[in-house]
Amino acid sequence: MNQPHDKRKALGRGLDTLLPAARGVASMVPPAPQQPAGDAVREIPLEQIDRNPYQTRTHFDEKALTELADSIRVSGVVQPVTVRQINGRFQLITGERRWLASKKAGKATVPAIVRQVSNEQAMEITIIENLQREDLNPVEQARAYERLSREFNLTQEQMAQRTGKDRSSVANFLRLLKLPESVLKMVEGNQLSFGHAKALMGLDSAEGIAKLAQKAVQLSMSVRQVEGAVYNVMHPEPPAEAKPPKPTDPNVREAERMLQQSLGVKVQIKDNHGKGKIVLEYKSLEDFDRVLELLEVKR
Repeated sequence: MNQPHDKRKALGRGLDTLLPAARGVASMVPPAPQQPAGDAVREIPLEQIDRNPYQTRTHFDEKALTELADSIRVSGVVQPVTVRQINGRFQLITGERRWLASKKAGKATVPAIVRQVSNEQAMEITIIENLQREDLNPVEQARAYERLSREFNLTQEQMAQRTGKDRSSVANFLRLLKLPESVLKMVEGNQLSFGHAKALMGLDSAEGIAKLAQKAVQLSMSVRQVEGAVYNVMHPEPPAEAKPPKPTDPNVREAERMLQQSLGVKVQIKDNHGKGKIVLEYKSLEDFDRVLELLEVKR
């Protein structure tokens, strides 16, 4: 039988380790009598399969699901789903779209591979498998990363390694959840792209973010236009009676914009003929730690 520490060691080693072949598990966990050896595929009645409680995907494209169902009617399910056995029934681990489409196609059974995994393993497998498929919307991806961090205490670096992403991408997805709920709904509904959302993160005020997001949707603004609007808010024009500041070099302004978008904090570059300084303004210790991590500063 597996010891608790053995179960924990299995986490985070990629899907091949998290979903070991039944022959490898057999030496540690007695197999269920009806479970076939190895990775044998069996037909399991759809009515005996329950959905995955750890599923991170909340939206299934109905048109794509119908197209998959039509394909299954003609050619069947090409790739088996993966399930585990619980209390005489089966619970999905991976393949929820194929399971739903099979039901939509009027099938009585679905090809499946039965695996023996813990609750923890099932959750991590589901989240990582979805993230690796890259078919979650940005908000679903952000919540998946947040759950990996919360449930498994994973660092951004560890999450990046397990999902094959850049650490900066993981950080940007996690920052996305700080946007107002109304803006997150716009991203989920494909009214705003992830690029729009990243640009909006440069603003300080939740009210300002929501207002500019609504304007971006109404005017069909491009990502670059939103970035420009954010820059103008963060660097307002001085009053007419005030002494005008020295004009900023366009290259310096573009560098400020790129750094601000990448780091998620206000950036000022003070240049004097090739010499100067870069000022990063953070609003919280969380922002400070994230910038240090992105810059790979060791403390």
